[in-house]
Amino acid sequence: MPRKGKPVPGTLRWGILGPGFISTKQTDDLLGNGFAVSAVGSRSDASAREFADRFGIPTAHGSYRALVEDPDVDIVYIGTPHSLHYEQARLALEAGKHVLVEKAFTVTAEQAAALVALAETSGLVLLEAMWTRFLPHMVRIREVIAAGTIGEVRTLIADHNQKLPTDPTHRLNDPALAGGALLDLGIYPVSFAWDLFGAPATIQASASMSATGVDRQTAVILGYESGAQAVLHTALDTSGPNTATILGSDGWIAIDSVWYTPTGFTVFDSAGTVVERYEQEVTPRGMQFQAAELERLVEGGLTAGTVLPPAETVAIMGTLDAIRNQIGLEYPADIMKV
Repeated sequence: MPRKGKPVPGTLRWGILGPGFISTKQTDDLLGNGFAVSAVGSRSDASAREFADRFGIPTAHGSYRALVEDPDVDIVYIGTPHSLHYEQARLALEAGKHVLVEKAFTVTAEQAAALVALAETSGLVLLEAMWTRFLPHMVRIREVIAAGTIGEVRTLIADHNQKLPTDPTHRLNDPALAGGALLDLGIYPVSFAWDLFGAPATIQASASMSATGVDRQTAVILGYESGAQAVLHTALDTSGPNTATILGSDGWIAIDSVWYTPTGFTVFDSAGTVVERYEQEVTPRGMQFQAAELERLVEGGLTAGTVLPPAETVAIMGTLDAIRNQIGLEYPADIMKV
């Protein structure tokens, strides 16, 4: 069950579930910014111990269950492939832990809704690790838009393209592991569109599929009741600029590469004159801000914030479901069940 009372800031203890690449980045940012990491859990004692020794983490567990049942862990960070998120987040919630789950949050909206319902019933914080939402440049962009600096926001143009491994057995190329560009990379621009405009009224999507049956590239146009549009693209087999532009009736915001990481942006008026230049330096990576949000919620006795509430995470997964249906991206039933 959840710990009683209001924790003293800085006393919450993190457990890392899955010692992979993204967990390495999250752990770097946790330890580099004063957060307490008390344990790591893996499928084997050896990999857990190797990770623990690398970061000076006190406890290494050779199973995920042992990690979530550790009484010295208050928050579980899940950094495994998204095909495993539902099962593992449920395990942690049932053990009474608050949870930070990497994106894509789950494979389907149905899975996401089930996890959110469990967290709410249990009085636990469940947060999607869409770290971009909490970065300082995104906070400032929302302020610029709220101030009316670029007028009515009408268009988002954003891409997330990377040249990633082509090995057909790699998780990104494997339907059995919910592979493809959409859930791994496309989640970023789709979430950004939700941040700017909310729920889309229309969804149009087109994809090119790989030999293994996952989407190697997907293009999406989201339409809104206001007439606004989001024009999004993602690919896992080609590099891209990874920039984003927000167009308004009185100007625009050009976000530098890589737009979803700590970076800068420029605000222009409708004549192309620079109104503001924002520079950002965040080290090591910037994933500490989402951790701080989760701790803030726990310490405040809250289960949902305003930047990325759980209900919005579920709705975003619904948009991804609709895109998958349009492009014919199918996954095995066993990773989609609730």
